[in-house]
Amino acid sequence: MSSPSAERPTFVSQRKLVVLAQIAFLPTGILTTLLGPMLPILISRWAMSDTQAGNLFLVQFLASVVGVQLSGVLLSRRGYRPAFLAGLLLMALGVTMLCFGSLWLGLVSVATYGLGLGLIIPTDNLLIAEISSGSGPASSAAAVSLLNFFWGVGAVFCSLMVAWSAAHHLLPFFLISVAAILVLLAFAMRALPFPAAEALSRSSVSWLELTKSPTIWIFASVFFLYPGAETAVGGWIGSYVSRMGMRGVAMASMMPAFFWSALTAGRALGTVFLRHFSERQVLRAGYAAGTAGIALIMWAPSLTGVIVGASITGLAFSVLYPINVARFSQRYGVSARSIGAVMFSLASVGPAVLPWTVGMISQFTGSLRTGLLVPLGATAILFVIHLFDW
Repeated sequence: MSSPSAERPTFVSQRKLVVLAQIAFLPTGILTTLLGPMLPILISRWAMSDTQAGNLFLVQFLASVVGVQLSGVLLSRRGYRPAFLAGLLLMALGVTMLCFGSLWLGLVSVATYGLGLGLIIPTDNLLIAEISSGSGPASSAAAVSLLNFFWGVGAVFCSLMVAWSAAHHLLPFFLISVAAILVLLAFAMRALPFPAAEALSRSSVSWLELTKSPTIWIFASVFFLYPGAETAVGGWIGSYVSRMGMRGVAMASMMPAFFWSALTAGRALGTVFLRHFSERQVLRAGYAAGTAGIALIMWAPSLTGVIVGASITGLAFSVLYPINVARFSQRYGVSARSIGAVMFSLASVGPAVLPWTVGMISQFTGSLRTGLLVPLGATAILFVIHLFDW
C-alpha cells in the first residue's frame, strides 16, 4: 500500500494542494508580524524595556532558525508533508499560549510559534516554486509572489484585528481563532499528494563548490538583510509612532497595517510588474524606493509623513522577496530543497538580529529613530548589491 506522499497526484488534488498552501500563508503572515502591533500592548502589560521587547523578536526568529534547519532534514528524508503539518500545529500551539501568563510564558509562546514558522515558510515557498517552475521563470516568480500576497493579507489583517480586538477586550478570542484555523488547515491537508521525498535523493550538493561561488554569498546576503529590514520596519513602526505621541496606542497598533497593506497591494500587482519590467529592473527600483521610504519615516515631522513613508516602503518591498526566492529556485533547481535550509535560516537570523539591534541601539541612545538606521542601512546595501549583475 503506497503512502499519500508517493501517490500520483491528479490535477484536482494538486490544485487543491496549491490553493490550501496559499491559504496557509494567511495565518503565517499573521503570526510572522504579530509582535509588531502587539508590541505596544505587551510592553505595557509586562513593563518591558526596549531591550526586553527586542528580545521577543530575537526569540521568535532564532526559534525559526531551528525550524528551518528541521525543515531541511524533513524535506530531504520525509518530503514536504511532515514539515508542513508540524509547522501548522506548532503555530497553533504557540499563539494559544500567548493568551495567558507572564513574560516568561510569552517567550515560550513566541518560541513555539517561531519554530512552526521556521518549518512552514521555507517549505511553502519551495513547494510553490517547485510546482510552478515547469511553466517558466516568470510564472514561478508570479506564483511565489501570489503566495506571499496571501502572507501580506494576513499581516494587514493582523494589525487591524489586534487594534480592534484589543479595543473591545477580545484579543484572546482573536488569537484562539487563529489557532483554530491552523488546526483546521492541518486536518484538511493531511492526505493531499505532496511531492515525494524520493525526488530529493536525485540531487547532490557540493557545499565546497558552492562556497567558491560569489553568487551563493550574494544570495546569502540578500536572504539575511532583506527579511531583517522588512521585519524591523514592520515590527518597530508602531512603537515609533507611539513614542512620537501620535494619537495613542490604537493608532500605534494600526501603524503596521499601512506598511503591510502597501506591501500586499504591491504583491497583488506583482504579475503586472514582471510582465512589463525585467526582474533586475524591479529589484533595483524596489530597493531604491525602500531606502527613500524608510528615510521619510525617520525624518517626517508629522503622522501623515510617517504613513506616506511606510506606504512607500511597503510598496517598494512588495515583490523583492518573491523574486529572490524564485531566482534562487531557478538557479539551483531541486538542489534548492537542501540549500534552502541554509538560505531560509539566514532569512530567520536577519529578522532576529536586525530588529533586536534596533532595540539595543534605541535603548543605548534613547532614540528609536537612531535605531531605525539599521533597516535603512540594510536596504541601502541591498540596493548597491543589485546594481551589479550576478
